[in-house]
Amino acid sequence: MSGHITQGFLALVSGDSERPPPLLKYRSSKGFILTTICIAIFTDIFLYGIIVPVIPFALTKRAGVVQQDVQHWVSVLLAVYGAALLASAPICGFLADRSTSRRLPLMVGLLALAGATLMLCFGRTIGVLVAGRLLQGTSAAIVWTVGLALLVDTVGQKEIGQVMGYISISMSVSILVSPLLGGIVYDRGGYYGVYYMAFALIIVDIILRSVMIEKKVACKWETPDGPTDAPVSSEQKQAPLPSPRKDSWLPHPDSVLHMTLSENKVAKKRTMENGPTPEEIPPPEDPPVNPRIKRTPPVSNPATIIEESESRSNSNTLLECPRRAVSSSDSHPTEVRRRPPIVVLLSSRRLLSALYCALVQSALMAAWDAVLPLRVAYLFHWRSLGAGLIFLPLVLPSFVAPVVGAFSDKYGSRLPTSVGFLLATPFLILLRVVEHGGREQIVVLCVLLALLGIALTIVMTPLLAEITYILDAKEQHHPGLFGRKGAYAQAYGLFNCAFAAGMTVGPLLAGAVVDKQGWGTMCLTLGILAFVSAIPAFLFTNGWIGKRWTRRKKGGDEADA
Repeated sequence: MSGHITQGFLALVSGDSERPPPLLKYRSSKGFILTTICIAIFTDIFLYGIIVPVIPFALTKRAGVVQQDVQHWVSVLLAVYGAALLASAPICGFLADRSTSRRLPLMVGLLALAGATLMLCFGRTIGVLVAGRLLQGTSAAIVWTVGLALLVDTVGQKEIGQVMGYISISMSVSILVSPLLGGIVYDRGGYYGVYYMAFALIIVDIILRSVMIEKKVACKWETPDGPTDAPVSSEQKQAPLPSPRKDSWLPHPDSVLHMTLSENKVAKKRTMENGPTPEEIPPPEDPPVNPRIKRTPPVSNPATIIEESESRSNSNTLLECPRRAVSSSDSHPTEVRRRPPIVVLLSSRRLLSALYCALVQSALMAAWDAVLPLRVAYLFHWRSLGAGLIFLPLVLPSFVAPVVGAFSDKYGSRLPTSVGFLLATPFLILLRVVEHGGREQIVVLCVLLALLGIALTIVMTPLLAEITYILDAKEQHHPGLFGRKGAYAQAYGLFNCAFAAGMTVGPLLAGAVVDKQGWGTMCLTLGILAFVSAIPAFLFTNGWIGKRWTRRKKGGDEADA
């Protein structure tokens, strides 16, 4: 009985070979998929952040660590998370690009996150806590690489900048609220209260990821009038087909079912009298006489023809199915094609520049985690709540990220990325003036942090979209370079590595400089780093600037690759 119930539930949620699942149109829509990925990334960062205030107490009260060793083990637990993220992100990207489904790896990542949270919640030894953090880092790698690749599959290049803006918002909000809620709930609700909140969010995430349907999967149930649960009527089956276009040799997908008797007779008569010859094969601009005869005419650009055919067949549908051109280089790989995608990606100066800029941006954002709470506690005598709220001016500007992403979709990533780093430079250096207490100093600090947040938001969102731009440009100039399934997950796995490295390096750099040289030198150091990073951002974002000038003279496209 339980087996029948399980099968019935799976059929209701996922559908079967004949009937689509309920609400297919909405569950595979861009908005729902974007919401699911935003919640997934929010959950991942939120579960990372809410336990940060709890870890020191868990070490002393549950794991039996003496007070003088707490700082050491806190650093170890932070380090193993970053190490797991760095090590597993490229592997997760490689496996995701070879998987037939994006949702399956996302579910595996969610199970890993739930397991890590359980280990951190109930662990009473150092070994269990370290293992939980390792599993949490692996889960983060899966969510980031597969989730961002799924977004690219769903929206394509034209809207990816604006979509990444919403991803940036979910990141920033989770970074802001997770430590605050973790500390408040721990004070009011105790140790397990923090994890009750975590498990509630995981349940919401499980529901969304289970309900979501990828667009390429939804296309399985697609009909010319869109997805429907009703069977096709006899009148619809007998409806006349639209006449084929003369600029394509591909027949209509349903033409075999609707072939007339006269077409059969013409085809049989011609074959009996003359026999099939190569000259009878219609050229690319003419449709075949008999759709039952499978012919493969010579074409100069099969990718273009297939994409045109798919766009025509999908023009009247409610579902926008993802399309990927199949090029001749898939069957005839070149020497470049034989190299692993990860090697091709790492040989791109444009991608290396984007990864460097992502590392610096995350370092400039994360550096304040190590120094800002101590600074406001020293100058203004603020406690933990004030030390958490001081990050609000730094994070709130991230809500303009979709606008920045739409700008980069229209005008490219070079201008916002390089200008963002240049704008951040004076604001970072001017933070040196916050040297004593007082209300005016609080206002100055908040204003400078807000301006810095705007500058870093201008940098981050185009960088997220730049990864997609790079792969699309390479695929355009070398069709089939990354195979049929592409390399989006591997590329975003590299981006995830760079971002995680920046989150590790930033606090270490800021803390070390403050300890040795003071607050003023630390602000100056970060300002110089931002200014220097504007140089590769200007030179290589959207392609090498020198080749772009040459391209304008020659009218080519090579600079984009």
